[in-house]
Amino acid sequence: MTDGPVRVTIDDLSAEGSGVGRLPDGRAVFVPWTAPGDVARIRVAEDRERWARGELVALETPGPARREPRCPLYGTCGGCRLQHVRYQDQVAWKASRIQESLRRIGDAEIDRPEVEPAPREWGYRNRMSFTLKRLRNGRVVAGLHRFDAPGRVLEIRDECLLPEEGILPVWTALREAWGPGAGALPPGGELRLTLRNAVEGVALVVEGGRPGGDAAGLVEAVEGLVSIAHRPGGAAVATHLAGAPATRDRWFGEEIEVGSRAFLQVNREGGEALHLSVLKELGNPADLRIVDAYCGVGGWGRRLARHGADVVGIELDPAAVAQARAGAPPGFRVLEGRVERHLPGLLPADRVLLNPPRGGLDAAVTEALRRSPVPRVLYVSCNPATLARDIGRLGEGYRIRRVRGFDLFPQTPHVESVVTLDAITVSRTT
Repeated sequence: MTDGPVRVTIDDLSAEGSGVGRLPDGRAVFVPWTAPGDVARIRVAEDRERWARGELVALETPGPARREPRCPLYGTCGGCRLQHVRYQDQVAWKASRIQESLRRIGDAEIDRPEVEPAPREWGYRNRMSFTLKRLRNGRVVAGLHRFDAPGRVLEIRDECLLPEEGILPVWTALREAWGPGAGALPPGGELRLTLRNAVEGVALVVEGGRPGGDAAGLVEAVEGLVSIAHRPGGAAVATHLAGAPATRDRWFGEEIEVGSRAFLQVNREGGEALHLSVLKELGNPADLRIVDAYCGVGGWGRRLARHGADVVGIELDPAAVAQARAGAPPGFRVLEGRVERHLPGLLPADRVLLNPPRGGLDAAVTEALRRSPVPRVLYVSCNPATLARDIGRLGEGYRIRRVRGFDLFPQTPHVESVVTLDAITVSRTT
């Protein structure tokens, strides 16, 4: 290990948001809370053969990308990693990250894509998840995980700058109302508390623990809290406990029922911009056969069907399937199960829309698309690395038509990408 502090210049950011510099021996060193252009004195905390991890000792010269973070808990809380980087530089770095991932992992040479900034840099999250731990002495700690000790929880009251207006007042009131030892909540050593903001108010989903508590009393005591559901440890679905049995929200021009595990973008305004961009890239849907893979509650499928497409959605989560089917327009049907199971039987198609989780596509999905090329594939991704891997797996049968990024997660390293792929070996309908 290198003895004593060393002086480094930060040249870039890593995928998790740490600054990247070079040690005197040429190895890359990753230093949290530094920004491109910073000249810093660091201490090597983890020494590996080809790289190292450092701790910031002193900032000698701040770089042009640096700014003062707004949150008083920044640097201790593990929720944000980029508040110290100017927002325009966050967006530019995310564009470079998409480009570099596609080049290095997917062997795809593209120009640096446009990344659309978030409509709001702060107050954009419509969903927040907190961890509650009951300690042996009867004390309760509730908040977000610490950066320096992820197994520990940092108390969060009203300091967080990311939630939509409406969530923090409910969170702070809930903390007061749950009583000694958080006795009004279900019993258990550790609970995950997710608050989702909707047009009707805030819905709370408690995950973990055992049945019990006083959910009805909490709904009565906390203004703005409209429902509580509980998914005990090991349970597949949540049980409604109190308040409204179903929470409705407005997305993509229509009201939908938001279940306890429904996936919707955490950034409402940015998610709408992404949604419209995907529809534009799909082209005129009239009379097209479209597969909406990983369709969730069916936001895209519903809209495409209303404009004349024959759409088949595929979704694994039974609750999301039920929500997608409820009130579905003619021309939109949903299959429950894994995409890799259903997709081969739905090909050929005119369009395939892919919106997988962070782990990306199962290899069987890319193989199906290789064997039966689709004129146009839209791939929506929240992970540039798995996106690039999957595009590489598709091989030479597809060309990248367009890449766009959407910054739905300001102050974090995450970025959403939309890639339009056209098949080379089949005629295209545009």
